[in-house]
Amino acid sequence: QVQLVESGGGLVQAGDSLRLSCAASGRTFSSYHMGWFRQAPGKEREFVATSMWGNSYYADSVKGRFSISRDNAKNTVNLQMNSLKPEDTAVYYCAASSRPAGWVKRNPSDYDYWGQGTQVTVSS
Repeated sequence: QVQLVESGGGLVQAGDSLRLSCAASGRTFSSYHMGWFRQAPGKEREFVATSMWGNSYYADSVKGRFSISRDNAKNTVNLQMNSLKPEDTAVYYCAASSRPAGWVKRNPSDYDYWGQGTQVTVSS
């Protein structure tokens, strides 16, 4: 199994930046596809970003503002969030998928392991 722990969330003002980190332990980190999701109160968990086949993929709502990166040596995956908006307020989760490559994994059901989440609050 894989254990995931997110960190870096907090309270910021609109236009500010945050960097989220996800630390992984357990099975070989490089064997998993990693993604970021978020969930606001009363809403479904939604896709934010993932990196596969050397390319990064983002939800339309965060394109141009968020950037995903991965450091296999440190067993971490990061999400740099710039130009934050109040609409970005949510609990952010990192996730790991053991399923094979072949499609961009944008659905929560594509992932097998989840962190506890870290709260991001953007005030106006």
